Amino acid sequence: MATGRAAASASPLEMRAVRAVRSAAPATVTALGVFAAVRGGGALVLALGAWWAGRDPLRVLGRSWDADWYVRIAAHGYGRTLMWPDAATGTGPVQSDLAFFPLYPLLIRLVSAVLPGGAVPAALLIAWVSAAVAAVGIYRVGERVNGPRAGLLLVGLWAALPHAVVLSLAYTEALLAAFAAWALYAVLCERWLWAAGLAVLAGLTRPTALAVAAAVSGMALHAIVVRRSRAPGVWPAVLLAPAGWAAYVLAVGMKVGDPLGGYFGVQRGWGSRFDFGAGALRSAQRVLTGGHVPLATTVTVILLAAAGLLAVLLVLDRTPLPLLVYTAVLLVITIGGAGFFESKPRFLLPAFPLLLPVAAVMARARPRTAVMVTAVVAGLGYGYGLYLLLVARVPL
Repeated sequence: MATGRAAASASPLEMRAVRAVRSAAPATVTALGVFAAVRGGGALVLALGAWWAGRDPLRVLGRSWDADWYVRIAAHGYGRTLMWPDAATGTGPVQSDLAFFPLYPLLIRLVSAVLPGGAVPAALLIAWVSAAVAAVGIYRVGERVNGPRAGLLLVGLWAALPHAVVLSLAYTEALLAAFAAWALYAVLCERWLWAAGLAVLAGLTRPTALAVAAAVSGMALHAIVVRRSRAPGVWPAVLLAPAGWAAYVLAVGMKVGDPLGGYFGVQRGWGSRFDFGAGALRSAQRVLTGGHVPLATTVTVILLAAAGLLAVLLVLDRTPLPLLVYTAVLLVITIGGAGFFESKPRFLLPAFPLLLPVAAVMARARPRTAVMVTAVVAGLGYGYGLYLLLVARVPL
């Protein structure tokens, strides 16, 4: 009786909110289930492959390449540098850990202080939880654009991508994808302060998070100028969204004595700079002309596919503008940046809107066909992940 009286006294707005939460819960659980099935299988295959190869699965997942830098920063703070001297001159590029943004190491330190096991399990736990949170956000975006079924398929495809193995490692792509997905969803719902706050956190996670800030600030400015919006928080969103990214870049610049250019100097030590795609074009040209470049053929195909999918999004003219801005900026940063060519597909992993047209087409197919396609893509991704980490052993 008390429950009935409480329901009767609730306002219509409260009742609608309760119904929305109840209807959203099963969809959220299903999206998490799809992601866990696809990515959990990948983590299991990778762990078994590492064990079979005589390597410690925990070390493969938590200490490979950039993961080792993040764990060391979490344990000892910033200050580590590596120098690769030239045999003739004795000098060479200096790689500094200042190139790595601070939020993920900070979270590792906080979690490892509370939970037993040390920094590596904490780093993996954060990455896995972030990937799950990202999957729910990606579902929400896909559901809003193309419907619930397409949203679930979007999650499955994202979890099955060739470089989705990174979601099982102690890397920052999962954390960035979580912030990006929910920031974009907040923009679509015109919750500007939420979007700006998530963009700030994204900006403290990875340098490519500039794409999130561009989408949030750009759409808030569009709302003000074009739609004459006076929504709460829209002006602060324009100014706040890039604050996290800008704050770290400025802090590193001040630390090395060059406030505006210092961070980019640190990045040049890693061979990373913006060359408008000249380096990527040279690598792709070697592949297309028959030159043998390890893994570059696959990377070239992935980059061409990403550019093609972005063109499809633009031609269809049904994709919300925030998703287009975010994806286009992320693609420009990835292809336009010089650096390790084989890492570019990893940088594109948070660009989940590229999969929207594929998920929309699959949503119109028979359920069995959609499941089979996702399973085949996942299987190929499992094999590719094993190859990257256990056979090629190239920096991801």
